[in-house]
Amino acid sequence: MKVCRVCRDAPLGKPLPHEPRPIFVASAEAKILIASQAPGIRAHLSGVPFMDPSGVRLRQWLGVDEATFYDPRNFAILPMGFCFPGHDAQKGDLPPRRECAPIWRKPALDLMPAIQLILVIGIHAHQYHLGRGTSMTEMVRNWRAILHASSGPRVLPLPHPSWRNSSWLKKNPWFEIELLPELQAEVENLIAY
Repeated sequence: MKVCRVCRDAPLGKPLPHEPRPIFVASAEAKILIASQAPGIRAHLSGVPFMDPSGVRLRQWLGVDEATFYDPRNFAILPMGFCFPGHDAQKGDLPPRRECAPIWRKPALDLMPAIQLILVIGIHAHQYHLGRGTSMTEMVRNWRAILHASSGPRVLPLPHPSWRNSSWLKKNPWFEIELLPELQAEVENLIAY
């Protein structure tokens, strides 16, 4: 997976605007999978996922420090697109590349048998793991039903922790009041200290 160049060599649409740099953390021991969207520019430059303000917010949501977060016994990180997709005209990140998930998602998940909880972050990950049809807000609002409906690893939808979602967080205070305590309890129950 680290040597994948399909978005450069056989793209579905425009080729990736820079050299591919797949960024993910696969772990056979991890109990929690972070199913995110795609690495941002900081991750692309550093090679480390969530080493940016979004990662700071995500670790706060999870109730863990950096060392715990980057311990592969605790968390695997598998974005929908492994490489930074580039920027749009407004300098926002483009959606994840369409090539990655169909090729790599199932084989990567098959290598992670210990996963008990999948944190599905952002609308693109929601659509892949939970299906299309509802908005990100409705998907996250239905977190209790989704969390308790899974027969395999449990799934919990989250918004993206980007600063771009700060207004969403202000409009939806139930997220921090109701969902985050449950998320932190789930994480504390699963991770190795």
